[in-house]
Amino acid sequence: MTARHIVVAGGGTAGHIEPALAVAEVLRDTYGAEVTALGTEKGLETTIVPARGFPLELIQPVPIPRKKPLKLLGVPAKLVRSVSQTRAALKKAQADAVFGTGGYVSASAYLAAKSMRIPFYVLETNALAGMANKLGVKLGGTGFNAVPSSGMPGEVLGVPVRPGVGVDADGVKAERGYKMWNLDPQRPTVLVTGGSQGARSINTALAGAVGRLTAAGYQVLHAYGRKNDAPEPHEHYTAVPYIEDMEAAYAVADVVICRSGAMTVAENSAAGVPAIYIPLPHGNGEQGLNSAHLVEAGAALRIDDAALTPDALVDAVTGILQPGGTAEAMRSALAGSGAGNAVEEIARRIIGERTS
Repeated sequence: MTARHIVVAGGGTAGHIEPALAVAEVLRDTYGAEVTALGTEKGLETTIVPARGFPLELIQPVPIPRKKPLKLLGVPAKLVRSVSQTRAALKKAQADAVFGTGGYVSASAYLAAKSMRIPFYVLETNALAGMANKLGVKLGGTGFNAVPSSGMPGEVLGVPVRPGVGVDADGVKAERGYKMWNLDPQRPTVLVTGGSQGARSINTALAGAVGRLTAAGYQVLHAYGRKNDAPEPHEHYTAVPYIEDMEAAYAVADVVICRSGAMTVAENSAAGVPAIYIPLPHGNGEQGLNSAHLVEAGAALRIDDAALTPDALVDAVTGILQPGGTAEAMRSALAGSGAGNAVEEIARRIIGERTS
């Protein structure tokens, strides 16, 4: 198959970047496409995208200041500039198609693609669709949804997860993780992460729970977030600002404590790791919806942020990992969740549309 030129747009947070790059890797590695990523200089993509081997074109973001109406006056000029920059990036990449996952970068990508008559594809990974993706579908983009009833038209295909997540047949990833983070292979590992920016409420609760968790025979790998202060050291506790090698982290994890962003939920599920979800207590409650089906199926637990205490964390972890706990039942429920199949299908749709 002749290589296609495809631009992916999903910047700002890992929740937008990771599904875009998961599809980008299949487009590149399976179909031989040349893939370029769009982003902004303030997003995580400035480090994540180059590390994954893709060229990155930077454009100006156009945030919508919902709480400061006067700043809306400056949006049109910023949008014109951003779309102009995006058009230049699409021309440079000789784009045959554009794939967006939402956020400020995607809105400009959809508008530029529409103006250049380039086919574009819109993926909504959350349970409730965002403004940029709703705009993209209204402009004529082909919509894909992670779950039904997101509020955006489009076929339900799931969340694309990077191929290989949760696969470690020869134990190489686990060995790498134990060595990298100085972990004991004989101790069950509790993986704690608040997402790409960290989560103070999770960090605070963990600080009060870590002593009891390690005394119970567990060890903790904690990504506390680059914007937060480093926690106090503790035996059998490894704290890092950010985990670059999530495949190794999943390979060593026996349970994960985290927010329930759509990408996080999808990767945890694909990796088969029991999870304790603490939905972000903001927005429209979409984080709670992202994991609701897994909690209902017995594949995950939920603790509301307002109820998050050291006692709640200790009780949840021990209930899963202690002898006779729920770990095996949760893994069995995860195995039947069907996670991890969306990435190949979305990539095929993008390539297939160009060859039909």
